[in-house]
Amino acid sequence: MGANLPWFSKNAATLGAVALCVGVLAACSSSNSSSSAASTTSSGSASAPASGSSSAPITIGASLSLTGDFSTDGQAFQKGYNLWVKDVNAAGGILGRQVKLTVLDDKSDPNQVVTNYQTLINTDHVDLTFGPFSSLLTAPASAVAARNGYAFVEGAGGAPSVFDTQSNQADHNTFDVSLPVADELMPFVNYVKSLGAAKDKTLTAAFPSADDPFASPPVQLAEAKLKALGVNAVYSKVFPEESSSYKPAADQVAAKKPDIVVLGSTDVPTVAAFMSEFAQDHFTPKMFIAAAGPDQGAAFTKAVGAGNATGMMVPNGWYPSYNNAASQKMVSEYVQQYGGSASGVNADVAEAYAVGQVVQQAITHNGSVDNAKIISYLHSGVTLQTVQGTVKFDSLGENSSAAAFVFQWQNNGSKYVQVLPGGGVSVPIIATKPAWAS
Repeated sequence: MGANLPWFSKNAATLGAVALCVGVLAACSSSNSSSSAASTTSSGSASAPASGSSSAPITIGASLSLTGDFSTDGQAFQKGYNLWVKDVNAAGGILGRQVKLTVLDDKSDPNQVVTNYQTLINTDHVDLTFGPFSSLLTAPASAVAARNGYAFVEGAGGAPSVFDTQSNQADHNTFDVSLPVADELMPFVNYVKSLGAAKDKTLTAAFPSADDPFASPPVQLAEAKLKALGVNAVYSKVFPEESSSYKPAADQVAAKKPDIVVLGSTDVPTVAAFMSEFAQDHFTPKMFIAAAGPDQGAAFTKAVGAGNATGMMVPNGWYPSYNNAASQKMVSEYVQQYGGSASGVNADVAEAYAVGQVVQQAITHNGSVDNAKIISYLHSGVTLQTVQGTVKFDSLGENSSAAAFVFQWQNNGSKYVQVLPGGGVSVPIIATKPAWAS
C-alpha cells in the first residue's frame, strides 16, 4: 500500500473492437460488431456446461461497453481481462486447457447487454461468463446468466440493486470481487467525524447524485451518517445522468456554498462538469469527494487540469502501488504492453483481472468448468487471493473482506495518494481544497 503513488480508475484508452477473441498467448480483435470475433469452441449447450475433461479451450464470454457512455471503463475492463488470459495461457492454461475470451460490445445499453449474454450462452455456448462494467448493466446481465445456470463473476457491479434477492439474484449466482458500493465512502465519513466540528453543526454539506445504481447508494449512506454526526445537509437531490443536467445541479450546489460536496458520479465528465461550473461560480468547497471520476488518472487530470485536480478525493479498493506481488506484476505487464506509467493503470484493470483470478481458482479446485460447482465453491466461505487482495463472498455474493480507501490528488495534480484511513502508509490529507487554478 504505497503512500505517495498512484491512482486507479474506472476508465482507460480507446479500442475499436466490438468483439474480441483472446487465443493462446495474444489477443486478436474484430471490428465487426455483428459477430463474436474468432470461432469460439463450444463446450456446452443452452444450459451451463459441466464438462471439465476436454482438451479443447475453455471458452469465456463477456459483454463490455466498448462504445457509448461507459466506453472508457469498458475498454479498461477489456484490457484487464486480456492481461489475465495472456498470463493464464502463458503458464499453460487452466487444467491444461488454453482460454479463449469472446467480448461483445453492449454499447452501454441495458437491452443490448441482455442480447449479448443470450448470444454468448445460447448461440456461442461458452463455458463461462464474466460480468460487464457498471451495476446498471450487471443487474439485467446476471439475470440471463441465472436463468441458464451460469456462475456470474464480475468486478464492477457492486450496487445493492444487483444483489436484490427478490429479483435477479434469487439464485445467488452473481459474485462481485470488488468493494461493495454502499460502503465505499465510510472512511471519509469517519474522517469528518474525527474533525469534531460536526457536533456543533458548523459543517455544511451538499449531496448531489446522478440517478444511477452505482452513484446513489454510497452518497445516500454518507448523507445519513454525516447528518447523524451533526453535519447540516444544505442540498440533497438526484439529477438525471445526462450532460444537460450537470450545470443546473452544480449551480444549485454552488449557491448553497457548502463546506463539503459529496458527489454521486460514475465518470469523469460528470465530475469535470461540476468542477467547471463551480469555478465559473467562484465557489470552491473545502472538501470535494466524488464516487467515481478522480480515480481515472491521466484521463481525469487531462479533463480538469492538473492544478484543479489537487485536493479532489475518491474512494476505491485498489491502487497501482498496492503492496501485493500479483498486483505489482500485473501493473508491470500493463505498462509493458500498453505503455504509460504505473500511476496510469486504473482500477478497472485490476477489477477485471481479479474476476479471472477468482474463476481460475474455482475451476482448479473443482477440476472442471461445471458452473453449479463453481457457484457452490464460491459460496463455501473460501478465501481467495487476487490483485485486489483477499476475496470472501457472503451469502449474497458480495466481497465481505474488501478493504476501503480514500485517495486524493496532491502536488499540483502530479501525485495520487492514499489519505484515508489515516496512519500507516497513508499520506496526510489536504483538509482544505485549494482554489481553482483557472
